[in-house]
Amino acid sequence: MEGVSEVAEIASLVGDPARANILCALLDGRALTASELAYSAGISPQTASGHLAKLARANLIQLAKQGRHRYYRLTGPQVGQMLESIVSVANAGPPRYRPRTKREEHWRKARTCYDHLAGLLGVGIADKLQEHGHLVLADEGGDLTESGEKVLTKLGVDLERARAGKRVFCRPCLDWTERRPHLGGAIGAALAIRCFELGWVERMRDKRGLNITPKGERGLLEVFGLSL
Repeated sequence: MEGVSEVAEIASLVGDPARANILCALLDGRALTASELAYSAGISPQTASGHLAKLARANLIQLAKQGRHRYYRLTGPQVGQMLESIVSVANAGPPRYRPRTKREEHWRKARTCYDHLAGLLGVGIADKLQEHGHLVLADEGGDLTESGEKVLTKLGVDLERARAGKRVFCRPCLDWTERRPHLGGAIGAALAIRCFELGWVERMRDKRGLNITPKGERGLLEVFGLSL
């Protein structure tokens, strides 16, 4: 079977707890410094340097330089999708009792999955769009209906730019906490950007978790009929 060695290589890299923590710290799509990633993984900067080099050689992360500063980010949404899928598979295994932490409860309500909305927020928006006939999602893809395009255009989502890129326009992304799909692809990213621009959501200190603002609660109810 072709690709077995490549699968084994990636699995070995992601299977290390320190490297897994580094990758998950980057799941919000933003760039972090080596020091920030070392802190997230609970390891020394020297140890983190070695792990970052291995992840970069495997093209799982990429380095961005800004002046004297060096930042790391995931190479693209496909890496984020892989990590979310691994978590989903792990959660589908034999039940293990482990109480959720306060931060995990916040993650469940609203968080980012690389660059789109996830948790109850992301799943809720996808559900409401489908319920009102604005969105059609299948196992491998999806699309907005004519009414869906009107709703998101009125909201200010840049659909033209989302369609112009090379990225898949619309796809379901299995949510690891809710076990149901939220909205991924270029349109998922464009919708998340607009929610940030409107001040509906704001990042929490842990970077990945999101707070839904009072303005966001009103907007989500008015536009999507969603109350969380």
